[in-house]
Amino acid sequence: MVMLCLCVFGILCYGTLIGLVYYWEINVPEPAGYDCMIVLGAQVLPSGEPSVELGRRLDKAMEYYDKNPCYVVVAGGQGGKEPAAEGDVMREVLLSRGYPQNDIISENQSKDTKENLRFSWEILQDLGCTNPMIITSDYHLPRALWIARDEGIIAQGAGSLCRPEWNFWLRNHMREALSWVKYWGIKYLGLPL
Repeated sequence: MVMLCLCVFGILCYGTLIGLVYYWEINVPEPAGYDCMIVLGAQVLPSGEPSVELGRRLDKAMEYYDKNPCYVVVAGGQGGKEPAAEGDVMREVLLSRGYPQNDIISENQSKDTKENLRFSWEILQDLGCTNPMIITSDYHLPRALWIARDEGIIAQGAGSLCRPEWNFWLRNHMREALSWVKYWGIKYLGLPL
């Protein structure tokens, strides 16, 4: 009986956390006054093409660039099964769509969100930028903004919609809820996760 109660309690907590992830993502304020962008990477397919999620992040970046042209750092190293670094692939996509070469900068050494933000912000500060905007998937944006703050980066953000099919939406939000647990465990408890 105790095990059953613990399982039910755990499921309720996990469900609540998934709900919080969704609540936080839909309550991020609309960005304004940004002078640069950091676009966080996502999977590059074996063909060298951006995944659907990465393509949506690039679409969101183009939407905001068209409103306010500025420096854009596309960030992400090369994962184990990726044929090229995420930052390099994103840069090539944006250049192929006619965006100016001098405004699109690839950061291709980072291995996680923390490094994406740190390395990108170093590049942008060297260019004189002061008000960054982070572009990532909607469910990932609130945690990315928290990580940015941990790195001393005061940023605003915009999230691209994740795939609307229920199985993708649920999987992404379930994974993000666990990522929050990991983030809090490292930050507040010093756990070696």
